[in-house]
Amino acid sequence: MEKEYDTLYSAKLGCYKLKENAKLPTKGSEDAACYDLYSCSDEPILLEPRERVLIPTGLILDIPRGFSARIHTRSGMAAKKGIGLSVSQGIIDSDYVEEVFVPMVNNTEKYFHIHPGDRIAQLELVREIVTDVYETEERPEQKTDRD
Repeated sequence: MEKEYDTLYSAKLGCYKLKENAKLPTKGSEDAACYDLYSCSDEPILLEPRERVLIPTGLILDIPRGFSARIHTRSGMAAKKGIGLSVSQGIIDSDYVEEVFVPMVNNTEKYFHIHPGDRIAQLELVREIVTDVYETEERPEQKTDRD
């Protein structure tokens, strides 16, 4: 059964390929929360122990206004291989129209290769919640019972 979405709960993410071997983001399953992002390099990239490297995706994203894209670590890659993002999450604003690079780190003492076409991160499109920031005159009161 195909899922139905309305415009409140769906959006379209454009992807421009800078290179022929760039791969569009894909979902690992119908119910996956995020899209897989792939490495797009001309040759394998060596991550030395504890090294941080920007991995090219070969893509420029056309993020709809009112959204941002979030890059997350692939949990299996981090748990099994010790390879993850060098930041807690990458945030891409809708007005950023340059190639997306994934900031990765090798958290191990072993060398690790990232090959062209490897799944390297997760991509999530997030709707912006418009908020107003204001200064309050009174300190906020605790809303829950905390120890």
